Amino acid sequence: MSLLFPLGPPDDPAERDLRIMEIALREAVAAAARDEVPVGCVIVLENRILASAGNQVEQLQDATAHAEMLALTQAFEAMGSKRLIGAELYCTLEPCVMCTGAIVHARLSRVVYGAADPKFGGVCSLCGGFELEGLNHQVLTVGGVEAEASAELLRAFFQAKRQAKKGDRRT
Repeated sequence: MSLLFPLGPPDDPAERDLRIMEIALREAVAAAARDEVPVGCVIVLENRILASAGNQVEQLQDATAHAEMLALTQAFEAMGSKRLIGAELYCTLEPCVMCTGAIVHARLSRVVYGAADPKFGGVCSLCGGFELEGLNHQVLTVGGVEAEASAELLRAFFQAKRQAKKGDRRT
């Protein structure tokens, strides 16, 4: 586990969220460089990074290898526990329904995400996965942190994919 703020966290909670999201954005950029959908995730507990990951769906040929799922696995290992009580997850894209379920099971206290995901978003876009009736755990959420930077990474990635596909059709 590495210390996030050696000189202490920023006084402003929004500044703290922004600085941690910048780490998640670096993971997203690294994912794009591996030809993965550019999504990055960081899990933090008491101002220490427990885990960080980017998507590896293509590399592992595993539909569940989302950045959040990979970071959760790393964090469980780092903590030696299946519960991450008090931990916060930062993700560049709104977690999907699968990831929101895993977050609830892990008992994370808070999720901070960048861009909304209208097609698969499990926090508020497609469904309110943390607000389902009968859940025995509540997760606080903050959306829109570095949303434009996150969305631009995704737009550029998919635009390049579409351009490459058009080029393939011409030959």
